[in-house]
Amino acid sequence: MSPDAAPGRPRPVLEGFTADFYEHCARQDLRFQRCSTCGAWRHPPRVLCAVCGSTRWSWEPSSGRGQVFTWTVVHQPMHPAFASLVPYAVVVVETTEGVRVVSNLCDAGPEVLRLGLPVEVAYERLDEELTLPMFRPTTG
Repeated sequence: MSPDAAPGRPRPVLEGFTADFYEHCARQDLRFQRCSTCGAWRHPPRVLCAVCGSTRWSWEPSSGRGQVFTWTVVHQPMHPAFASLVPYAVVVVETTEGVRVVSNLCDAGPEVLRLGLPVEVAYERLDEELTLPMFRPTTG
């Protein structure tokens, strides 16, 4: 790579529960862990339920719908790989299941953002190994 070339995008470490989460995303199937004891949803994935401490859980499908809980608009990239994307919105989406997910807004500019904006999941396939869940404003 030449010194002027932008490095690749930073990537999550694909191991353990994180790998499981992204394997579902690769199939365009948004799933989160749900406690089998108390029913609490959780993300990021982890071993113990924060509500009841149970180690029993399963991957359950999400509706893929939610609303914008909060956001920030990035004007100065913190990594060279994102320089061509500015300005872009990083959103926290609260899904209908109550899970909050940090992601990006896609298919719309930051100017459409407002609290409670209805959104739905969309997927960006970066390569054979990684598909990212993103969110776009719902239509209709």
